[in-house]
Amino acid sequence: MKQSISQMTLVVQDYDEAIEFYTQKLQFELVEDTPLTESKRWVLLRPQNSNGFCLLLAKAVNEEQKKSVGNQSGGRVFLFLNTDDFWRDFHQMKSVGIEFAREPSEEVYGTVAVFKDLYGNLWDLIENRF
Repeated sequence: MKQSISQMTLVVQDYDEAIEFYTQKLQFELVEDTPLTESKRWVLLRPQNSNGFCLLLAKAVNEEQKKSVGNQSGGRVFLFLNTDDFWRDFHQMKSVGIEFAREPSEEVYGTVAVFKDLYGNLWDLIENRF
């Protein structure tokens, strides 16, 4: 049996502001943006040159969902953005105003820093050593 995770939902306040952040600041690729209803869209994004895994943006529509925007993991690092050149991506992200919650550090597994997305979710930017 072969299985894989292809998408993960990221709850957002607004589709267009999230698309702008991920495509302009993180340089992600917009894979799909299909209207489903007047207020719901199927929006898939992924890092450029990645191999399939996508974020599915879902607009918060009720109070419970709105509370999770920016805190989908209870304040822990939520997502991990692997890179083949940490310092290139770190400097590019700083140049467009990405906020880093933890500065770069050298760990046993690689070089890592923690940044915030537009809503405050924590991400690791990481270049693995192995």
